[in-house]
Amino acid sequence: MTKRIRRKSRHNGKSTIQLKWRLYYVQQKQGFGAYKKKSDRQLKEGGSMKIGIIGAGRVGCSIGRYMKEKGARLAGYYDVDSAAAKEAAEFTKTEIFGSLCHLAENSEIIFITTPDSYIIPVWNELKKLSLKDQIICHCSGALSSDSFSGSEHMEVSCCSIHPMLPFSNRFSSFEQLNNAFFTVEGQEHAVKVISELFRSFGNEICCIDGAKKAKYHAAASILSNQVIAVLDMGYSLLEECGFSRDDAVCATAQLVRRNIENVISSGCSKALTGPIERGDVQTVQKHISCLDEQDVKLYKLLGKKLVKIAENKNPDKDYKEMEDLLDD
Repeated sequence: MTKRIRRKSRHNGKSTIQLKWRLYYVQQKQGFGAYKKKSDRQLKEGGSMKIGIIGAGRVGCSIGRYMKEKGARLAGYYDVDSAAAKEAAEFTKTEIFGSLCHLAENSEIIFITTPDSYIIPVWNELKKLSLKDQIICHCSGALSSDSFSGSEHMEVSCCSIHPMLPFSNRFSSFEQLNNAFFTVEGQEHAVKVISELFRSFGNEICCIDGAKKAKYHAAASILSNQVIAVLDMGYSLLEECGFSRDDAVCATAQLVRRNIENVISSGCSKALTGPIERGDVQTVQKHISCLDEQDVKLYKLLGKKLVKIAENKNPDKDYKEMEDLLDD
């Protein structure tokens, strides 16, 4: 039975009641303990738990260095590529582990930062080990914590966490994590501990539904990767007009930058300008007539999306003629 202990304090001559929970000390001695009995204070102490990382690529190096600089207890790395593990360990001033078993024995939280196709195979190997009271977390944007099949029957808690950030370099991307927004989903205990860990670093965290992880990742890919395809299309058209690629990028830098800034500050509807928003059918027709077949398809597809945004911006304006042109 949990007992409350009364103690008088003479602070400023006044008597106060200090409550201590004997259960808290029992749990501290026993280790990580039963999940449902943990105090809020313990849930916020993920930073005091030893962290091991499986995968020494761009994500693993970046997350590891970031956590280490924030004061987390980073134990070290395991990777099938021992040279990569050595580089990551040297980069973070931590240890190299020669096996999954060795890393698991020296970790209370395990991050899997491998490419997506390796997450389930790594988990299948981890399941063979004793993982009692540990937290397992992968960093895939597309896969949910359902990847950890069978974890519900083990004394382990699992989740996934993903930063809205492209990792372009193993040894410099960690610097951008200070301003990164993270999403997390999974089993309640793991989500609480990992969320509090990154919030303690100063990051914003959003909990999402694991069943919508693929749609979430599709959104992130459109906003990050597929924007590049649209930019490349525009640059290529300028090259056909006589620009060099470098000149095309330089000449439109302010246009691109200001447009993105306007979207971020004011939203898509207010940021939208141009012939489709104005309802200028003749100009749009000229655009279509000078593009090749493949570019016309993309132009029309994106144009129809823009019509929907324009209708939201200008509800009293008739875009029927524009819609017919883009549907043709």
